[in-house]
Amino acid sequence: MSKLYIFGIGGTGARVLKSLTFLLASGVGCNSDTIVPILIDPDAANGDVSRSTDVLRKYQAIRKELNFDNEAKNEFFKTPIESLTPNFNIRIQNSNKKFKEFIEYSTLDKKNKALISLLFSEKNLNADMEVGFKGNPNMGSVVLNQFNQSEDFASFASSFSQGDKIFIVSSIFGGTGASGFPLLLKNIRSADVALDNFALLREAPIGAISVLPYFGVKKDQESDIEKSTFVSKTKAALRYYQHGVNNDVNAMYYIGDSLHKDYENNEGSTLQKNDAHFIELASALAVLNFANSNIGDERVVKEFGIENDTNNITFNDLNEGTKGTVFKPLTQYYLFHLYLKKQLKNNLDMNFASTLGINSSFLSGDFYVKLRSFNDEYWAWLNQMSANERGFSPFTLEENNSNILDSVKGIQLKNGGFFQGRSNYERFTENLSKTSRAVNKASGIENRFIENFYLATEKLVKEK
Repeated sequence: MSKLYIFGIGGTGARVLKSLTFLLASGVGCNSDTIVPILIDPDAANGDVSRSTDVLRKYQAIRKELNFDNEAKNEFFKTPIESLTPNFNIRIQNSNKKFKEFIEYSTLDKKNKALISLLFSEKNLNADMEVGFKGNPNMGSVVLNQFNQSEDFASFASSFSQGDKIFIVSSIFGGTGASGFPLLLKNIRSADVALDNFALLREAPIGAISVLPYFGVKKDQESDIEKSTFVSKTKAALRYYQHGVNNDVNAMYYIGDSLHKDYENNEGSTLQKNDAHFIELASALAVLNFANSNIGDERVVKEFGIENDTNNITFNDLNEGTKGTVFKPLTQYYLFHLYLKKQLKNNLDMNFASTLGINSSFLSGDFYVKLRSFNDEYWAWLNQMSANERGFSPFTLEENNSNILDSVKGIQLKNGGFFQGRSNYERFTENLSKTSRAVNKASGIENRFIENFYLATEKLVKEK
C-alpha cells in the first residue's frame, strides 16, 4: 500500500494540511492509499498547528467507523489519514530556550564568539525561541538541523516503503518554513546509513510547494515580525533554492499572491490563528496533483493560476482542471452540512431515516457529534476563505436560506422537472429516500448514513 508522507512546516504548512483534510473529507480523489501528515514547528502551542491537529483527529475518528470495501459507493472521508506520532508532529528538542543558550554561546572562545556576531545579531542571540524563530531563518537553520536525530524522524524512516512518496509544504518568507524545507530535504536526500530504509529515502519521489508571500502583518513595535522584510527574504531564499533545492525534488510547486490582507501581528503560541486562505486550498491541490501524477526521474516546476483575476474567486473563475477537481466534492459536502444543520433532526420520520435506522439516539451518539463538529469546522473554513483577501467565495454561505441549490454562485439551476414548484429541501429529502434503497443495509449505521448522503448529494449536483 502506497503512502504519501506530507511534511507541513510552520503555521502555513499546518493550515495547508487543514485545507487538504477538508478536500479529502469532501471526496476529492487521491491516488495514494494513505496520507501520513507530519508537522514540524518548534512552537508547541502554535494555534494554527493545534487547530489543524484537531481537524485531523476528527477526520480519523469519523473515518474509523466507515467501511470502504469494493461495494462502497461513498467518497466522503475515503482516503485514510494515519498518524506517525501522537500529535502528528516531529518534536524539536531544546527549542524552548534563548538562542544563545541553545548554541551554548557562553562556552565559545573569543574567535568563535566573533564569528557568531557576524552571523547573528544581538537580538537573535537573546531571542526566546519558545514561539519559534519570528521570521529569522538564520536561527531556524541551526535549531531545526537536529530533527533528523530525533526518534520521530527515525520512526518516519522505519515506516517508509518502496512506492511511497514525500511532499513538503512550507512558506518561504518566514523563519520556520524557509529554514526547515532545505534542511529536511537535505536530511532525506543524504539519509544517514544508520537509518532504516536510508537507500529508499535517498531515491524517494519528492514534491514540494514553496508558498511565497500571500498575507501581511500589522505594524507592531513590540513584535520582531515585520512584513516589509517578506519580499527581501523571499528573493534571498529563491536564489538559494535555485541552486541548493530545485535539483533535489522531482516536482517543485510555487504559489503566492500580490493581494495581501494584514493579519494581527502575533509572534506565535496560542494567539497565532490565521484565517483560512485560498492560497492554502490551492497548495493542498498541489499536494493532490503530486499524489495523482506518475513521477519519473525528470524534474518539473509548476505554478498555480486562476482563469479570471478577481478579488472574489468563484468556481467559474478557476480553470477547467481545477474546477473539475473541486466543484462537485465541495458542493456535495456543502449541501451535506446544510441538511444536517437545518433539517435532519426534524425529518427523522421520513422514509430514508426509517430505512437506515436513523433516530434521535444516533444524533446524540459520539459519531454524529464528532461529524457535526467537523462539519462546523468545514463551514468556518469556507467563511474564512470567503472573507479573506484574495477571497474564495463559491457559495452564498447562507445557512437559513431554503433555496440551497441556488447557493452556488454563478451557476444557474436547471428549470422544470422535479424542481418545479418544490422546495430544495423537499427535493433533497426525496433523493435521500430514493438513494437509501441502494445503500448496503448490512453495513454499520454510520456507514449507511454517510453513504446515503453522498449518493443523494451526488444526485442533486448532477441534476442541478
